Amino acid sequence: MIEYAKQTDTSRSWIRDRIFLGLTFGEYVKRLITPFNIVAGIIVLVGLVLIGIRFTQGLGAVTAASQEQPWGLFLAWGLFSGVPLSATGFVLGTAVYIFGLKEYHPVVKNAILIGFLGYLFAVIFLLVDLGRPWRLPYPMFVSFGTPSVLFFVAWSVSLHLALYLVEFSPSISAWGGWKTLRRWASAITVGLTIFLIALSTLHQSALGAMFLLAPGKLYPLWYSPYIPHLFLISAIAAGLCLVILASLLSRWFLKDQADPTYLTSLDKITLGLGTASSFVLIAYFAVKIIALAHGNHWNLLNTSYGYMFLFELFIFTLLPCFLFVFAGRRGKVGLVQVTALLTIIGVVFNRFNVSLFALNWQLPHREFFNWKEFLILIAIVTIQILVYRGFVIRMPVLREHPEFKGEHAVI
Repeated sequence: MIEYAKQTDTSRSWIRDRIFLGLTFGEYVKRLITPFNIVAGIIVLVGLVLIGIRFTQGLGAVTAASQEQPWGLFLAWGLFSGVPLSATGFVLGTAVYIFGLKEYHPVVKNAILIGFLGYLFAVIFLLVDLGRPWRLPYPMFVSFGTPSVLFFVAWSVSLHLALYLVEFSPSISAWGGWKTLRRWASAITVGLTIFLIALSTLHQSALGAMFLLAPGKLYPLWYSPYIPHLFLISAIAAGLCLVILASLLSRWFLKDQADPTYLTSLDKITLGLGTASSFVLIAYFAVKIIALAHGNHWNLLNTSYGYMFLFELFIFTLLPCFLFVFAGRRGKVGLVQVTALLTIIGVVFNRFNVSLFALNWQLPHREFFNWKEFLILIAIVTIQILVYRGFVIRMPVLREHPEFKGEHAVI
């Protein structure tokens, strides 16, 4: 009986220290009552009510979806924009664990966490859009075929989630005090990263390959045999730039959760990632021009869709490339951060063009999304931000765990 009481006290102490940050449940709840949390709670509550309406009354109750245009914000943002932004872990993991660029180590755990949450919430958006969660495994196990792009995308997203979770598990095990699990997870980090590189390369391009099945539906300026390559290259740029932006936001809002090594290294890391982004963007610009020439669609540039295509090409691709080069040469960290935001907007703009605005362009009347759909999107993104903050506050993401300092090669 005494031993059981000791085990119970130990469990309560562990929960109090690890979950409630050393506070009692009452103290923790009081600490949650802040203006930010109140606003976020209202947004989430409204979103959950609308999600309930979606599942009880159907997709048409909250979206503008139709048989002619079934895709809306849930896929344009949640899948086609969210997945390239989730390339953070793939890009930084490759740089640190494969190419040995240890100067970027302070941000790699943050990049992996962002990638993991990005794929997790991409699945959540898919669940909301599909409406039948129990049908999600069908492309993987029931109605599938290896030549199917959807078969590959379904398996790839699932494997990405699992790989990111295992790759982030050293931070989870350090938080939980599970040293054996941490040693095991750290030992396979390099192997996981290699697998993740191959999987991410195929997956990011496979999202683009899905549109090869719709040559008459996607406007010719965006439809090209090169679209898988364009999706992959732009995802690398998005991953680099989101790490830059996330580093800035963590310095602003989560500074108390970061150690001095992380904070003092951010400027140098930001400049380095900006330089890398410029190379990726110039490659993306070149492939875009090649794709345009291959399709011989020069005459379409003098149309409303053509102006949108040129705006995307020059303002969101070529301009950031030059800004990154200029900022890197002058050491202007702030300009690199602004340019990273511009690049992220550009990648999202491209994904919206491909999956929403320029898709089914021949339909006479189109409504792209419903206001209820937009509120659901904002609610899910808010939950994603709250979950991210919960991880960072509790786990060694922006800092080294005191018991494992110096183990940079494997964390």
